[in-house]
Amino acid sequence: MSYKSHNDQELTDLLKSDDRLAYTEIYNRYHAALYIHAFKRLQSREECKDIVHELFTALWIKRREINFKTTLSGYLYTSVRNKIFDLLAKQKLKISYTQSIQYFAETGLVTTDHLVRQNQLTALIDQEIANLPERTRQIFELSRKKFLSHQEIAKELNLSEQTVKSTVNNALKVLRIKFGSLLFLSL
Repeated sequence: MSYKSHNDQELTDLLKSDDRLAYTEIYNRYHAALYIHAFKRLQSREECKDIVHELFTALWIKRREINFKTTLSGYLYTSVRNKIFDLLAKQKLKISYTQSIQYFAETGLVTTDHLVRQNQLTALIDQEIANLPERTRQIFELSRKKFLSHQEIAKELNLSEQTVKSTVNNALKVLRIKFGSLLFLSL
């Protein structure tokens, strides 16, 4: 008996009972139309072939569990549409991921390297500030880290403004000798 004379419902029933010839008839009946349907949206022969072959592979593997809510053709076309949407979503994600990696490669490595160097320099400066005499360190930190004016520091520590000014200048001289012009860039 020729399977070409069977309707879709009969072929579906035969497919569920492991009839390979029914599966072959379904494939022969729909693969070209499904390929054309996919090609209209994707314009890529290889991707369309892959989608159609994946669909028919899944149809055979899941043949016993499949319950069509519509017709066989409706199921097949909906499955192709869903596979197209999945592929487009993956492509969009891939493009987004590629762009983010490219952006990071162009800007991120430089920024990261800069931050590492900046942190290392800050640690060295902090170490040298910690090595200053106690009173000098205290005045310098109030000036450069808490951003107090010489007048505010003098008032807070009960010193003359001139003492504060000369102490800050002396601390800067010591640090200049240690770090040169790098100090001025960071401070």
